[in-house]
Amino acid sequence: MAQFHWRIPIHGDKGDISSNNYTRGTWGPLVDGNHAPTVINGEADYRTPYHDYLLQVAKAAEIAGFDGALIPSFADSEDPWVIASSIARHTKTLRFMIAYQPAWFDPLYAAKASASLQRLSGGRLLFNIITGGGGPGQLWWGDRIAHADRYTRTTEFLDVLKGVWEGKPFKYNGKFFQFEEAFLPEPLAGQRFPELYFVGSSDVALAAQGKHADFDLTHLEPEQNLITKFNRVKELASKDGRTVKPAVRFNIIARRTPEEAWAVVRRAWQNVNWDAIEARRRNQRGGDGVGSWRIDATRNSRVEDLIVEDLWGGFGTLGSQGSPLGFVGSYEQAAERIDKFIRLGVDGFVLSSTPALEEAFHVGEEVLPLVRGSAPTLKLAKF
Repeated sequence: MAQFHWRIPIHGDKGDISSNNYTRGTWGPLVDGNHAPTVINGEADYRTPYHDYLLQVAKAAEIAGFDGALIPSFADSEDPWVIASSIARHTKTLRFMIAYQPAWFDPLYAAKASASLQRLSGGRLLFNIITGGGGPGQLWWGDRIAHADRYTRTTEFLDVLKGVWEGKPFKYNGKFFQFEEAFLPEPLAGQRFPELYFVGSSDVALAAQGKHADFDLTHLEPEQNLITKFNRVKELASKDGRTVKPAVRFNIIARRTPEEAWAVVRRAWQNVNWDAIEARRRNQRGGDGVGSWRIDATRNSRVEDLIVEDLWGGFGTLGSQGSPLGFVGSYEQAAERIDKFIRLGVDGFVLSSTPALEEAFHVGEEVLPLVRGSAPTLKLAKF
């Protein structure tokens, strides 16, 4: 059965997707209308702290039936390891997927921290391994390693992480890491090894996935692009006698009827701050990442102009993180679209929406039961 994960918005969230500012969290201006923290008489009231909201989102995902939750990481966000530790203590079944780059840790220390979290949580840890897209974003971390070498470093990092896991003395002599008699102490050794969701689309990235990944996680792209990538990962993984499962990540807005879902999008589209978007685009400097599908919306674009196959490509313009391509439609249509991905071989889903708290219930309570049940095949209507 496919895994379904929800996304925890540790960089801030909006109470309404049509808003241009984060209203939940301290990552946007503290103004009237904010929640967690709220504003009273013009002053920030921290009695309901932001991390309480993140825990509410995690609990909502657990209650609504998700298997786990992605805890992403950005230069301008909370640390996912810290948030994961908090969530682990206040949830029972929810698995937590920490996103991190191997450049941040010594692999032996990462193994120790990982095994500790596994022991603390009863084996609920997963990883979203990110090697990094280069450019200014990579330099923010002080990482100046070239693209291909970053994947060599990631491969070596995972070699060591797995090599010390069982507690036996481990020796390693790589380009980036060298160890003598490395091991995990009891009782950390032998914990359940975290499943690895791996991001990357270049040849060197796919080769690294073939050796170590459990899931190839990709942002949503047109169907043929996904099929091509999935086949390439399968080919490379088979060389090591392994199987890597496809996984996709996308935003979703689902309602009782298609009209209700598209009404949410249309209202948000009318409120887009195009001056801010155009200024941000002028100042953007790209990295050396491969495989990020984009559709460029302009202030003259209509909602209809951004339909690709039976998906919609304007989520990035609305400020949603991840792929700009996602799903808009009824609960039944959403379930059928997910079933279509499953028929393509997709075994893992990382879903997200805004606001994360309320939308977790829309998707978890209304869509996922249809995917896991025997809902009839429906003809998808775009509007």
